Amino acid sequence: MNLFDSHCHLDDRSFRKDLKAVVQRANQDGLEMMMTVGIDAATSRRAVEIAGEFKGVVASVGIHPHRAATCSHKMIDRLADLADNTEVQAWGEIGLDFNRMVSPRDDQEKWFVKQLHRADELRLPLILHERDSQGRLLELLNANPNPLRQGTVHCFSGNRKELLSYLDLGFYIGITGIVTMQQRGAELRKLVRYIPLDRLLIETDAPYLTPTPQKNLTRRNEPAFVKSVLLKLADVLHMDAAHLAKMTTGNAKRLFTPLNPYPCR
Repeated sequence: MNLFDSHCHLDDRSFRKDLKAVVQRANQDGLEMMMTVGIDAATSRRAVEIAGEFKGVVASVGIHPHRAATCSHKMIDRLADLADNTEVQAWGEIGLDFNRMVSPRDDQEKWFVKQLHRADELRLPLILHERDSQGRLLELLNANPNPLRQGTVHCFSGNRKELLSYLDLGFYIGITGIVTMQQRGAELRKLVRYIPLDRLLIETDAPYLTPTPQKNLTRRNEPAFVKSVLLKLADVLHMDAAHLAKMTTGNAKRLFTPLNPYPCR
């Protein structure tokens, strides 16, 4: 099976000593491609460097809602310049996170909208982060429409109404190792059946959200473990795992590679 981890953070400090081995393990376990995601200026630069170093790795640039208080117009301009690199195939991780409120709500909303428009100008698909925004992220997307906009809702954790709203806007839905967790993933396993197969992505969010059974052996998640996400989804959806792998990899390639059909990209 050829797999595509549609969201990981290979720049994380936990990978500094053995990044090459992590990528090799992923390749050996069937990963064809990985999207390494930036969350601020420094990690976005590093993501681009990593994508340039390893075959099959692409990158995104963006300011995470936790870092919104540090954002500026100059920083967004620098990220836009960085996006000129061919390795950059998305803008994100951006969005709203009202769970821990690391950055004030006003800052999160302001800089999300600014980044939304810049990504639209560059015709880059979005990688969206949403946690406990109570529908506010959807409100901002609907208030700033773009019929050509594409993207994915990373680590989806909302309800059925929100899921269907994201699908109506044309977004892909990213599923992490949470789906493998007995209690925490129970509601998600009910919802995945409502995701059309041509909108489904698998991801690790490595080094976070280690799936079962690997979480019983190690705290650090890595791209190779995305196979556990795929196998659990195949079980829940009563599908052949190889067919589901082909579908999710094809979806991620359409969204995150130079062949992406986003006009003028």
